[in-house]
Amino acid sequence: MNAHEIDYQIFGEEMQFVEIELDPHESVVAESGSFMMMDSGIEMATIFGDGSGQTEGVLGKLFSAGKRLLTGESLFMTVFTNRDFGKKHVSFASPYPGRIVPIDLSNNQGKFICQKDAFLCAAKGVSVGIEFSKKLGRGLFGGEGFIMQKLEGDGLAFVHAGGTITKKELKAGEVLKVDTGCLVGFTQEVNYDIEFVGGIKNTLFGGEGLFFASLQGPGTVYIQSLPFSRLANRVLASAPRVGGKSKGEGSVLGGLGDLLDGDNY
Repeated sequence: MNAHEIDYQIFGEEMQFVEIELDPHESVVAESGSFMMMDSGIEMATIFGDGSGQTEGVLGKLFSAGKRLLTGESLFMTVFTNRDFGKKHVSFASPYPGRIVPIDLSNNQGKFICQKDAFLCAAKGVSVGIEFSKKLGRGLFGGEGFIMQKLEGDGLAFVHAGGTITKKELKAGEVLKVDTGCLVGFTQEVNYDIEFVGGIKNTLFGGEGLFFASLQGPGTVYIQSLPFSRLANRVLASAPRVGGKSKGEGSVLGGLGDLLDGDNY
């Protein structure tokens, strides 16, 4: 194997974290800000990119870091290495309520495509790159733009998504339509495109967006019940306005609307 072979255990329900067990000299790379705790004997270091191009000299490191800029991520990642003699543990927490999903790339033809902010951590040696959309409609209306994240290698990677995660195994030719924000990721053999919802009433009043993500098998698709963007929109809609005015003010019911809604300030 090119990637380090790590063991893990996932804890929790709504707010999960993953505990990685490292043998001596094994390493795991993670997004900045996902670290939770670690045993003594583990060394933490900041590196360019994902660490998969560290043996390729300066150009390899710069190319690895440059790929992450295109996905809107930081130039830097953090690598945690066991410098002690026995097994040590390091843990990484999910950024918001949801589930952590382990992806064994060796069982997925060495490649998995996911939304840009789904990656949490991975065994050192896994490449965290970019996947360009080759279709204009998919790039413009797919919710993830022209670029998604691409995880490549033969090791374990961990992705995070909101709410409850469901895994769909699609047969050859089988099509699944998904809200674009609810799509977490899929294996490389899945054919991914964007489909217009259609219908004037659906378009104007449906409230579900104008496009579906259309995924055609064979392959595996992961779907989340609560995209972070949907959660953020609901929180923002419920927040008091500037000056302490609540969402009920200005409506027909005014303050009475707040009382009926249970928003009694």
